[in-house]
Amino acid sequence: MAAATTAAAAARVGLLYDERMCAHATPDGEEHPENPERLRAIWRKLSADGVASRCMIMKAKEAEDKYIASVHSQNHIKLMRSISSKEYDSRRNKIARKFNSIYFNKGSSESAFLAAGSVIEVAEKVAAGELSSAIALVRPPGHHAEHNEAMGFCLFNNVAIAADYLLNERTDLGIKKILIVDWDVHHGNGTQKMFYSDPRVLFFSVHRFDYGSFYPAEGDASYCFIGEGDGKGYNINVPWEHGKCGDADYIAAWDHVLLPVAEAFNPDIVLVSAGFDAALGDPLGGCCITPNGYALLLTKLLGFAQGRIVMALEGGYNLRSIANSVSACAKVLLGDKFRFDTPDMQPFESSWRVIQAVRDELKTFWPVLSNRLPENISLRSRPSQIELYSSGSDSEVEDLPDAIASVNIIQITDGIISESLSKLNLDEDKIATKTTSSNVMVEGPTDSVEPQNDGSAAVSTEGISSLSSTWRSELSKVYVWYASFGSNMWTPRFLCYIQGGKAEGMNIPCFGSHDTSPPRGSMWKTVPHRLFFGRSSTPCWGTGGVAFLNPEINHTENSYVCMYKITLEQFNDVLFQENRLVKENGESGKTESPDSPLIGLSEIEFVSRNKGVHLAPIKDSWYSNVLYLGEEDNLPILTMTCPSSDVERCRSGELPLCPPSKTYSATLIRGLMEGKHLDADAAASYINTAATRGL
Repeated sequence: MAAATTAAAAARVGLLYDERMCAHATPDGEEHPENPERLRAIWRKLSADGVASRCMIMKAKEAEDKYIASVHSQNHIKLMRSISSKEYDSRRNKIARKFNSIYFNKGSSESAFLAAGSVIEVAEKVAAGELSSAIALVRPPGHHAEHNEAMGFCLFNNVAIAADYLLNERTDLGIKKILIVDWDVHHGNGTQKMFYSDPRVLFFSVHRFDYGSFYPAEGDASYCFIGEGDGKGYNINVPWEHGKCGDADYIAAWDHVLLPVAEAFNPDIVLVSAGFDAALGDPLGGCCITPNGYALLLTKLLGFAQGRIVMALEGGYNLRSIANSVSACAKVLLGDKFRFDTPDMQPFESSWRVIQAVRDELKTFWPVLSNRLPENISLRSRPSQIELYSSGSDSEVEDLPDAIASVNIIQITDGIISESLSKLNLDEDKIATKTTSSNVMVEGPTDSVEPQNDGSAAVSTEGISSLSSTWRSELSKVYVWYASFGSNMWTPRFLCYIQGGKAEGMNIPCFGSHDTSPPRGSMWKTVPHRLFFGRSSTPCWGTGGVAFLNPEINHTENSYVCMYKITLEQFNDVLFQENRLVKENGESGKTESPDSPLIGLSEIEFVSRNKGVHLAPIKDSWYSNVLYLGEEDNLPILTMTCPSSDVERCRSGELPLCPPSKTYSATLIRGLMEGKHLDADAAASYINTAATRGL
């Protein structure tokens, strides 16, 4: 890395800190993870380490509206400009509640404009050669903020504004290609959307995804979202499947995805959305990067763009971790040498598979990714549930060699940590789906998803990254109640999903579950959800609609469900078959199904807490929404239905509402009569009422 050595030798590192950005705080003094002490703790650490005195200290400048307007709407800019004014005193909190994980106070407006302007300021000076690199200690953070919406603690998308400024306002600086590296533990959804079709920006985000359940819980954080139009191939997501990923996992993502693509892209400047919530001990992130780990990741980026790097602070909520990590990165930019030494340099096997899936998705656009990853690598198995639910403590952070706490670093107490977990809201409606609003999900190419004639999707075995074959044995020991409201209410039909074959009235057989054991029990109940019949035909039942439950709770509705006590392994096999994910290999004649579960133990916890999850890997499938309907005998009751967006499409007429066929109706009636809740006439009336009422 000769370029990196040269850059370090002549380092003039900018460091922007301005106390005015600490004015943004909760309006009532309530504890919150994104608080002013984050900046102050970093500044104290940099001062105590002698880092600040070696940098060019800069003050913040407010961004002009015209530059913010390059990525945000005028309405959004106007609201952010005025939200702290006196005229909003009585309704400021009410407006904040309309957004996802946002608060406002009298200092929010100034802080937001200063944060955006600060990143512009340091980026401009680095691009002009006045600084070799720079760190902008800014808040509120930015990478979640979208064109017309604040979300996830973010008001303006600071890095996106600066990138657009360099590309379109200061063309004289010669910045024609920008690499944005987002290593925050959460997906940079806002930044992705702003450059999704722009080949001048290579956007790389490595983040926890957890099969679409980790904040911001949007499907476009998957690796199959790679850009569109001219920007296809220039959007790279590396979505971790679980927590506890650490130095080795991130280094593997750098070495096998980011670095080879960045070398081919050859950027003119590198902007880092530097969130430190993947750090060991962070209360929101649940990952394990050490300060030295961050230092090594940054060192690997110094070989690009002549070392012209701008770091803009994003997340990070353990004050000791964020302070130590920023200090380590600042020392890298200043040219200090460090020794990278960690006792465990093995990535998780799941991370290795995710990286291979990312390479497979992008190899058409970046041939350097065409080769398979090495196979003789020592890998760690998936962490246990106990490990996943335990967060690194401040004492663990203290024990790191280069993580000595500075004077007056404020610690986050256990109480604040536990409360912090609830601050980054996973709003139930937004988990279920993104409906037509200002934050519609970006629709990108999904090569691993093949639409079927019936509107469902078949996902290749490479489309959903494998955990390992051990998931089946693990989930075979866990029981749940599967609640059926459609044809599976008739037990002989449901057993086709377990034991294979077809029942009377079915046109095609089912493949069955790996575990063909019958249910351990069954029972009936009613649930407060609306039954309706949508779509117009299916391969199994022919012409006519099929049953769905509206995901929204409505206590004026009562729909019958037949509940089967089955294993979580069997539930996944039913979910696979309902969404047509199981196929027969035409050459071998063998049945192929996804190698990993859509609902595992961690997802059960998530679904129970949030009442539902829209499964991102199969987001376009008919039954991609798993609902939690309560408990019975201390076991969760789960069902699968359509996302809320499909309900809206049915209401608008975009998707058809269609009565069921006589054969399908007869199957439902059999099931209802089998449950001895309704006679034939009452069951037929129940079905007819659901089929004829509008939504």
